[in-house]
Amino acid sequence: MSFFDKIFGGKSESPDQKSFWKKIESEEDLAKAIEDSHHHKIAVFKHSTSCFISRTVLKNFEKEVEHSEQPVALYYLDLLAHRPISNKIAEDFGIRHESPQLIVIENGKPVNSASHQDISLSQIVS
Repeated sequence: MSFFDKIFGGKSESPDQKSFWKKIESEEDLAKAIEDSHHHKIAVFKHSTSCFISRTVLKNFEKEVEHSEQPVALYYLDLLAHRPISNKIAEDFGIRHESPQLIVIENGKPVNSASHQDISLSQIVS
């Protein structure tokens, strides 16, 4: 483990390995997530895989989720791999793109959003 890994916690486990993430990799996946929001509140985490700040926020958010007993439906979007989908979310919901960003959707409409250090489980469960 390098010096920086010791200070900053090293590379976190990829969201692909976390059981609570549902990936959005296509417009069909996004449509399914929106449909899911008509049954219960969901959240979409937009993450830039090349950004240290985004990685840190993701890691902290995942810890918060892992220590919570609240059931939440979480979707993960890799911005670098799927930028057109991120753009579609911004356009369809009228929410300016940021990274990292958490968008909470209920009944097909955004009800909350946060970026950077404001991202917290409280945006979803409140």
